[in-house]
Amino acid sequence: MPGLVFFLFWFLASNITISFSSDTLTPTQTLLTNQTLVSPSQVFALGFFSGTNSSWYLGIWYNNISNGPIVWVANRDNPLHNSTGFLTIGENKNMVLTTPSGEPVWSSNITKANNPILQLLDTGNLVLREENVTDPTNYLWQSFDYPTDTLLPGMKMGWNLDTGEEKHITSWKSEGKDPSSGNYSFKIDPRGIPEIFLWRDDNIIYRSGPWNGERFSGVPEMQPDTDSITFNFSYDSHGVYYSFSIGNSSILSRLVVTSGADQLQRLTWVPSSNTWTKFWYAPKDQCDDYKACGSYGLCDSNASPVCTCMRGFSPKNQQAWNLRDGSDGCVRNTNLDCGSDKFLHVEDVKLPETSSVFANRSMNLEECKDWCRRNCSCTAYANIEVTNGGTGCVTWSGELIDMRQYASGGQDLFVRIAASDAEDTADGSHKSNHIGEIIGITISAVVVIVGLVVIYRKKRKVLGISNVKTTPRGSFQRSRELLTSDGVLSTNRENSGERNMDDIELPMFDFKTLAMATDNFSEANKLGQGGFGIVYRGRLMEGRDIAVKRLSKNSSQGVEEFKNEAKLIVRLQHRNLVRLFGCCVEMDEKLLVYEYMENRSLYSILFDEAKKPMLDWNRRYNIICGTARGLLYLHHDSRLRIIHRDLKASNVLLDSEMNPKISDFGMARLFGANQTEGNTLRVVGTYGYMSPEYAMDGTFSVKSDVFSFGVLALEIITGKKNRGFYYSNDDMNLLGHAWRHWRDGSALELVDSSIGDSYSASEVLRCIHVGLLCVQERAEDRPTMSSVMLMLSSESSLMPQPRNPGFSLGKNTAEIDSSSSKQDESWSVNQVTVTLLDAR
Repeated sequence: MPGLVFFLFWFLASNITISFSSDTLTPTQTLLTNQTLVSPSQVFALGFFSGTNSSWYLGIWYNNISNGPIVWVANRDNPLHNSTGFLTIGENKNMVLTTPSGEPVWSSNITKANNPILQLLDTGNLVLREENVTDPTNYLWQSFDYPTDTLLPGMKMGWNLDTGEEKHITSWKSEGKDPSSGNYSFKIDPRGIPEIFLWRDDNIIYRSGPWNGERFSGVPEMQPDTDSITFNFSYDSHGVYYSFSIGNSSILSRLVVTSGADQLQRLTWVPSSNTWTKFWYAPKDQCDDYKACGSYGLCDSNASPVCTCMRGFSPKNQQAWNLRDGSDGCVRNTNLDCGSDKFLHVEDVKLPETSSVFANRSMNLEECKDWCRRNCSCTAYANIEVTNGGTGCVTWSGELIDMRQYASGGQDLFVRIAASDAEDTADGSHKSNHIGEIIGITISAVVVIVGLVVIYRKKRKVLGISNVKTTPRGSFQRSRELLTSDGVLSTNRENSGERNMDDIELPMFDFKTLAMATDNFSEANKLGQGGFGIVYRGRLMEGRDIAVKRLSKNSSQGVEEFKNEAKLIVRLQHRNLVRLFGCCVEMDEKLLVYEYMENRSLYSILFDEAKKPMLDWNRRYNIICGTARGLLYLHHDSRLRIIHRDLKASNVLLDSEMNPKISDFGMARLFGANQTEGNTLRVVGTYGYMSPEYAMDGTFSVKSDVFSFGVLALEIITGKKNRGFYYSNDDMNLLGHAWRHWRDGSALELVDSSIGDSYSASEVLRCIHVGLLCVQERAEDRPTMSSVMLMLSSESSLMPQPRNPGFSLGKNTAEIDSSSSKQDESWSVNQVTVTLLDAR
């Protein structure tokens, strides 16, 4: 009987317009799935929206932004299973969301209110309050106490230490589609000096560093800006909370933890361009990865390699350090002696993790030093806050982990070291003003290709290094062990035949070791072949799988290719770029040693009819986004600005989990900070991926790479190759084909049939839209990769309509002479299909 009554109520409610104030709901009113509450100034709206599998949710979104992002979800983990739901103020004076049968789906806490009303505020806060009470401290319930994936201005996250109640933000399970709780969460750890961690399930992937009175220690760029933004962090014995506020109410800004980009992002709405701009995000580079350089290791994104050991410390795992893996960290060179130890002054660092530290806010720095000196278990000390010249005392008693070096903006840290490892100063400490001065032995091998010096420890034999002795060039701080060892060697300039190559630092492999690892470069181990050599699979004696590119001896471009790639890739560190482990220069042999990628290249799977079903839509979408992240790093986030110039399916490699990594930097060009484009008389690249301005005029820029990315994205979606821009018939190439379907409103017909129906139509359409924006004929019309990432990761991003793509029609009138093969092989770490053109 109750179900029948509720059905009749639903029927009547669905057919009768219920009148209520636009921003409030009273106990006599019901909000239906086709209705919304709108805040007084129409900034936010509360209503129902659909997710995957016909699920429906109650949420809050920006009202005046088309497809405004959803910032709060009531029933994120308990959806309605059809489009009919009711939001009311129930008998217990609380909010209740029910189905047509009266089954409760979600509710707020029970209250003892007399005359409660529900109101949506212009802040985005949904509040339940007494009708005549407006004091925020007396709200009966508020959505700001239950954040989902977004932190709005004024919304707090943190801990009530009296009740044990905790508030944090958690990503959606699937960006823009499934708002249920995802794998990523941003939480405050209240222990020690509180700091915030980004988690992937049970694993920490990023740490903010402790609050230092002005900002988080690991976020030196966290400064009040023109948005009138204020960061608030408070903690005492009752609670720990973080929030931010914006003085200008017309500015819309939010902090969100994403699942698509695996990041924490602060986004601000820019009305002039109708887009959300990413003002800050983390993790943004390898040094933001939690414990990237292990215990006592310092990570510096401006150094190569990024991991260094402080004075008085050496790599714990020398072999891994040689291969640019510093995650095992560093160990002391000399045991401590409590009575004589001194302190190394390390400047501009992200303080170590503080979950188990001693803190005293009344101590000054000198008292802190004295306390640490007398406590033999104390390993480091620092001020708690940087305000007022530095206040408070924090000391560490265990290993120092997750430290990062900054050029400026970090904090001072004083690390305990043995007296023999320190230089005496008047105050008994060693001061270092630059990262180069605090490095002990930062790498075990400094390779000289064409006069590059290679310094090795005794474990060099694991890598098969020959015992050639010579005098090293350059100045490095060496331990007594290194100076007395027989591991100082170099590559003979006479043997290499190379000259004037800039100094680079990476391990050198012996040719015999690589020959043994690849079974003497057997055909069975051949992975692929490009214009500059063959790539082989190999396995080192310790069991590590590698990919070895053996430069072709008769390639006229091989020398420059080799030098260019070695100089560039060794300085690049990103999860979506292939890692270079080392190289070999011996007589007329030149080889590069890379990490082995289990699934070879995207090309080898995407264009193989038998293998392409391995690439379902989720994997294809992740490959598109991962490749975009790698390209964004090259263009914007690395300390170098790199134009790749040969992005294509065969240069995107896939690891065991199908994560993409960009390879092949032989064609890449390094730009200065203020340089936006370059010109060349020798156009190199691959048919089908080159932008019009590059192919025709030799002009290349970041927008040339954007064009190549757009082609690649459309290939991934369709499973078809783009055939370039010059061919014998009048059929359209892939770009023209995609453009025609887009204009006809039939873009979903482009989707590779091997994917089946298990894909999100909106996500596919967004990717096609982005792809077409990237391949527009005019370079200035194409988006930057930062805009591409924003558009890919957010359904709410407004995107302009694309204009016609370059090389999209039939025959092109350009006359181009090709002097090399246009064949694309199955896979290569640096497999290049090169077309040499005379720019005309």
